[in-house]
Amino acid sequence: MTKNTWPCGRSEGQGLLLRPSELPTAHCPPSPRALSSQLSSKLERKMSGEERSIPIYTVDAFTGEPFAGNPAAVCLLDSESVLNDEERLKLGAEMNLSETSFVVPQNGGDFVNGSKFGLRWFTPTSEVDLCGHATLASAAVLFFDRGNKSERLEFASRSGPLYVTKSGNKMSLNFPLNPPSPRDQDDIKNLLKISVGDLGLIQDVQLSNTTRKLLIRLRDDVTREALEKLEPLIGQMVPTYNTGEIKGVGITIKGSRENGCVDRDGNVYDFVSRYFAPWLGIPEDPVTGSWHTVAGAYWAKELGKTEMYARQCSRRGGEMWLKVDPQRVTMSGQAVINLKGTFYL
Repeated sequence: MTKNTWPCGRSEGQGLLLRPSELPTAHCPPSPRALSSQLSSKLERKMSGEERSIPIYTVDAFTGEPFAGNPAAVCLLDSESVLNDEERLKLGAEMNLSETSFVVPQNGGDFVNGSKFGLRWFTPTSEVDLCGHATLASAAVLFFDRGNKSERLEFASRSGPLYVTKSGNKMSLNFPLNPPSPRDQDDIKNLLKISVGDLGLIQDVQLSNTTRKLLIRLRDDVTREALEKLEPLIGQMVPTYNTGEIKGVGITIKGSRENGCVDRDGNVYDFVSRYFAPWLGIPEDPVTGSWHTVAGAYWAKELGKTEMYARQCSRRGGEMWLKVDPQRVTMSGQAVINLKGTFYL
């Protein structure tokens, strides 16, 4: 009999000799020499000032409780030079949430006393022009963790200035309004079909050219339960329509007590929706502020209202209150900070 050969080159006892291909898969811990080398390298980088430590958070936005709403990661950077674009994209992929935001003080301010910040958002695959829930998450970190003393925060972004105010445990985002306009359905019928299945359910189709979000309104007799049970063929959306004109699909219905669009307290939602953005690496977005700059504009016109109560009916789900002005929309909601730590580079 020969010694039994174990993974990592260790032997113990006696038994059958295994060929390399027959060895069980196992994680081999680093040798003491390799571990010492790694620690020495890390220590050298830290002592030389080359190691970067970045405060990082995960926040559930548009909800007042954990495990609901839309999660986002928030990174606080002392300056724009702390991370380059490639590193931000890698960090977004590492966090693997729909968005990771990067917040940088402006005009010589800091995270506690400043009121103006630069803000950028990265999905696991790309940078995006606008993200509502990650903006809310960023403001929550500044207001509730860092104790920022400003009455209003201003974020400079690729979509222009964005404003966030705080009232109690709620925050309000003020974003540009992105009204959609009617979109001919003939050349996107395949996309519509894989989105809703039965084309007979569709009442209206509109497109926001500024955000490239497609709005699909279903008939008023479609229930909330039916909307929640829809199973769009998300994996086929990008191959079916990848001209660059559309980067997201929102499916929405008018709310009523009869079709089940009520919250746990019996209040009726003005509208409910779901939103999909596989073009940006997001199969279904749990709760989407930027989508509501489009849906809010549409439903304000359809309902003749400027103040509305909405829900996004994803598996996690979330709620927001909208106030629509001629050029901008205010979206109010809560956020929960779930995790706080440091990312080392």
